[in-house]
Amino acid sequence: MAAEKRDYYEVLGVDKSASEDEIKRAYKKMARKYHPDLNPDNKEAEEKFKEVNEAYEVLSDSDKKARYDQFGFAGVDPNYGAGAGGGAYGAGGFDFGDLGDIFGSFFGGGFGSAQRRNPNAPQRGESIRLSVTISFEEAAFGCEKEVSVDRYETCAVCHGSGCADGTSPEVCPDCHGSGQVQVRRQTPMGVFATTSPCGRCGGKGRIIKTPCTACRGSGLERKRRTIQAKIPAGIDNGQTISIRGQGHAGKNGGPSGDLLITITVRPHELFRREGTSVLCEAPITFAQAVLGAELEIPTIDGKVKYELPEGTQSGTTFRLKGKGIPSINGRGRGDQYVTVYIETPKNLNKEQKEALKKFAETMGESGTLYARTADLPLLQGKLPAGVALAADDTITLGGLRAANPTTGLAADDTLEARLDAQHDWFLQNAGLEITI
Repeated sequence: MAAEKRDYYEVLGVDKSASEDEIKRAYKKMARKYHPDLNPDNKEAEEKFKEVNEAYEVLSDSDKKARYDQFGFAGVDPNYGAGAGGGAYGAGGFDFGDLGDIFGSFFGGGFGSAQRRNPNAPQRGESIRLSVTISFEEAAFGCEKEVSVDRYETCAVCHGSGCADGTSPEVCPDCHGSGQVQVRRQTPMGVFATTSPCGRCGGKGRIIKTPCTACRGSGLERKRRTIQAKIPAGIDNGQTISIRGQGHAGKNGGPSGDLLITITVRPHELFRREGTSVLCEAPITFAQAVLGAELEIPTIDGKVKYELPEGTQSGTTFRLKGKGIPSINGRGRGDQYVTVYIETPKNLNKEQKEALKKFAETMGESGTLYARTADLPLLQGKLPAGVALAADDTITLGGLRAANPTTGLAADDTLEARLDAQHDWFLQNAGLEITI
């Protein structure tokens, strides 16, 4: 079995879209890190150093890099995956991973051979992914954004052929244009034939003897482009739009990939979103809640007027129809839901406080507090305005009673009431049985 290899891009720690300079900088950094002179008697570092050099040898060569991008290790190493040869079943002479090719050579397809792809067939280019941040309003109503992308495009000089002007690729004499070669191996079971990518042409089926100087034979060149991305109205945070044909160029005349843009929506200071609904809160005064008022409510369209009814309670939510987020499929708009809350005033002056006290009295927010005659001196001067103090000699043990004749509310927090409550609880929960 072939030894396991790490992806060359992973070895150097770069993306597949990395430029030549980025690859070179990454190589120098990794080579210094694992150089044998800096890691004496370190076998692991020595192997890492060899791995780094092997990766750079391929990725620094545009032709080898192109073959590697298309075919992987088989494009730059014809022996990769071919087995060691010369042994019995468990000794490396017979690779069970080749069974598809073996049976394909015997029976004319049906296994791996039937799945081989024409190396010169058109191939779709890879897609490019990036993210764009927009405002809450831009997400609601849509917008256009300029985005910059680095992508591979068809070489403008050779038009993707990879050949210098006036030349053309030649059919590979080893594979005769198929991109595959058949390898015959002697095993204890006899001679077996396997198929692998052609080492001479890298599986392309053709050879470029005079490569294009602009793209070095790859047929592609790296370009930075500015693209106008149209963001649809109603898009939500985390959703992705696709712009067809704005990704990396295809190979062998294949179509370009797509540009995939993931949207991030910045939080709004006033609004929240749930689907197509917009949620917000609006403060109101006590007077507005009681008397009603005409409010100016902020929406994503601007401020609108709303008639607040009399007697509105704090926490009430009302709806503004059609003031929400447009549906991304163009089917109308959602609603806006506004929750009002009463702001408690602070730092009232003396006149305002007196007015509130009088208002409280008229609303029955006063009453009488009853206590033992002996306890009255202790309570004098300590009660809120509007609350009267009176003696109740039926209170023998201590405590207080309160009553508000306007509202009909009363409270009993005397010791007698507490003892009665404890007595009732004991009878209900003690579980005693009395037999007469």
